[in-house]
Amino acid sequence: MIRAKGPHAPNGHAEQAVPTGAPSRRGVMSGLAAAGLAAALPASAGDDARSRPFEPGMVEHQAQALAAQPFDGRFPPLPAPLAGLDYDAYRDIRFRKDHAFLGEAGGPFRLQLFHRGFLYPRPVSVSLVRDGISTPIPYDPALFDFGRTRIDGTLPSDLNFAGIRIHAPLNRPDRLDELIVFAGASYFRFLGQDQLYGLSARALAIGSDGEKEEFPFFRAFYIEVPSADAKALTIHALLDSPSVAGAYRFTVEPGRTTGVRVSATLYPRQDLASVGIAPLTSMFFISETDRGHSDDYRPELHDSDGLQLATGSGEWLWRPLDNPQSRRISTFLDRDPKGFGLMQRDRDFASYQDLEAGYERRPGYFVEPEGAWGEGSVVLMELPTDNETADNVVAFWRPKQPYPAGRPARLAYTIRALAAEDLHPNGKVMNTFIAEPAASGAARRAADATALRNRRFLIDFGDGELEKRLGDPVPPEVVASASNGRITATSIVPNPHVGGFRVALDVQLDGPGATELRAYLKKDDQALTETWSYPWSVA
Repeated sequence: MIRAKGPHAPNGHAEQAVPTGAPSRRGVMSGLAAAGLAAALPASAGDDARSRPFEPGMVEHQAQALAAQPFDGRFPPLPAPLAGLDYDAYRDIRFRKDHAFLGEAGGPFRLQLFHRGFLYPRPVSVSLVRDGISTPIPYDPALFDFGRTRIDGTLPSDLNFAGIRIHAPLNRPDRLDELIVFAGASYFRFLGQDQLYGLSARALAIGSDGEKEEFPFFRAFYIEVPSADAKALTIHALLDSPSVAGAYRFTVEPGRTTGVRVSATLYPRQDLASVGIAPLTSMFFISETDRGHSDDYRPELHDSDGLQLATGSGEWLWRPLDNPQSRRISTFLDRDPKGFGLMQRDRDFASYQDLEAGYERRPGYFVEPEGAWGEGSVVLMELPTDNETADNVVAFWRPKQPYPAGRPARLAYTIRALAAEDLHPNGKVMNTFIAEPAASGAARRAADATALRNRRFLIDFGDGELEKRLGDPVPPEVVASASNGRITATSIVPNPHVGGFRVALDVQLDGPGATELRAYLKKDDQALTETWSYPWSVA
């Protein structure tokens, strides 16, 4: 799956002004019907014309009821004025900041809504939950500034919305910054302090590494109105897809490393054998490892540069990302993982030289499971791309046993938006370079095919205790292995520029094939670094 990046919601600031007017019961139900929800909602005695009782289990009941029915993905088509919007016309439709919701109690959060159109035709209902009562937000064109975009005719009152975004005082107490966005299928993005949008998270992935991918989507959001002194915001969401329905709860706590706690109950309509839990989607185009895809003046272009794993056994592993020539799927078997994520480790502006994109400020997302997830694997899929506008990297957890149809599956985890934070105390992989090994004149005259089967991999390890060991008479030991082929030579030299050492591995494949390389540094049987892992193949 390559996902083109849609219109980016700009960082913004919103002051509160609550729209007046209460939705009618007829308006509520017509809006829910437009989103395909009416049949899934249990009737509640005592509902009045404005609202309905809400408790967290209600979304689970909705998901369970949806899963008991055949999937119905139909929705009313966009009205003609919206169906033809292009990128620029859609970007011109902005939510009016002075109409933002949630601020009437003086709390720190503000809610804005996305208009339907362009890449976002599917309707999403949005409700506010206050004191156990859920009240839908009716569509009103007065909520939006349409700018230069002309909308001829009247838009229906049951149009609903395309998604939501939340603002909060993230970087300064006197300014509201964009904190989290839910827009398109089940995608969401969020920021920590001094970060810029890069990769995305998703609620669920199905068939991402197969021939036909399924995109679960949110039908409805229920947002709890926070108190004036609230430190976190809770968002409930109803998910649907041909294979599964689900109830999600997102608890968003802004800060230096903003955290989003996710709890979900899935109701499979059929056995979920290709499910991806806590999926992350990112972009990797070029880096110091391989610049063969571009002659761009910028040295590196990526939202993430590596997959970080914390295995159930306690090993930390770093897998540099790549822009391969063809689709590549890597599987890391594990049991009860402690965490995984797509990270942006290189924080040096000089590596990117982009004054606008700010790649050095893109966050990494690290998933920390709650409870025992059992046996399974972290799956990394890398797809070729010829530009920086497409998300071509996906990572997720896949349980070994499929979730069976008709049986609820419950899971919880936290995703943190990280910048330069240290996830573990050991040394880390700072750089990966690939070159031809030194060769004799006879070897240089060898056939090109043979030469291509020999490569030198240079790995810089830094941080941790490594800087203290630069003066040791005996350097750390290099522990290296190859699943196929041979490591013909290894060497290690101090590299004070990274506060550690540079390791060289000369690797040879005897013929066409693939190998998985691994290396780490140790001293006296103690691992000093995380494990570097890298796939290499020769056609």
